[in-house]
Amino acid sequence: MNGIILVNKEMGYTSHDVVAKLRGMLRQKKIGHTGTLDPQATGLLPVCLGNATRICDLLTNKDKEYVAGIRFGVETDTQDIYGEVVSRRPATVAEEELSLALSEMLGEQEQLTPMFSARKVGGRKLCDLARQGVTVERSPKKIRVLEIELLSFAEAAGEAAFRVVCSPGTYVRTLCHDLGRRLGCGACMSSLRRTRVGDFSLAQAKTLAEIEESIADGSLGAAVQSVDSLFPDYPQAEVRSEEGRRLLANGNPLRAEHLSASADGRLRIYEDGEFRAIYENNGTFYRPVKMFLPERKG
Repeated sequence: MNGIILVNKEMGYTSHDVVAKLRGMLRQKKIGHTGTLDPQATGLLPVCLGNATRICDLLTNKDKEYVAGIRFGVETDTQDIYGEVVSRRPATVAEEELSLALSEMLGEQEQLTPMFSARKVGGRKLCDLARQGVTVERSPKKIRVLEIELLSFAEAAGEAAFRVVCSPGTYVRTLCHDLGRRLGCGACMSSLRRTRVGDFSLAQAKTLAEIEESIADGSLGAAVQSVDSLFPDYPQAEVRSEEGRRLLANGNPLRAEHLSASADGRLRIYEDGEFRAIYENNGTFYRPVKMFLPERKG
């Protein structure tokens, strides 16, 4: 099976757990996820099946939307409630003050990757080093907060929830940590739910149990997004000659006469109605960008 299946990940599963479960359910090995969600996080996890694994990197680099819970007055080593508490302070936060601090986080900024993360430094995961009590120097990374809004605030409990749309590579728990520092009381993330990745939304996703039911009743195909659905802005062209078919089958450049349509930029290339590739016009030829050819047998 080829395409993208949108999984509503439940708490307790790692992203790798989800992939392993799907490999067993679908009885296919070629499956990959598109960006890690922590075991305690829930929500949207796009998973690529078959030749769609070739676009995992494209989905990883999409903007994402989250709904996060935050607890004030507490800082932990992991920047969420599951870590070891490193400081406690009175959670004296007013709603107006919180709303202002959130609005000040909009735009481009530098973020220091937390030690408890999957990012690698010198070939080793930071989280593995952190568990050994080792802290290494990290260079801040540029991130963008495109939208952020307060959803709820419980002043007496020292808790709130907010929605954020951010660039890939943003750590929401670090946003919570930094927000606590701005407010002078410290904070950590209490929950995280991913609600959107690019144009894919959580409303389209299924839990693993629902996917299993769809496999059993034969309706899973309706839930699998086609690979070409990721490229709606690229014009469509059919290969229209035997020479064009031969060149396409080997991932070679194509000329305008091989195609039913032309474009200044990129094209979705089809053969007999089946999506095969993304090609790009370089002025003389159309050159392959991504190939999605069927597996060759034998």
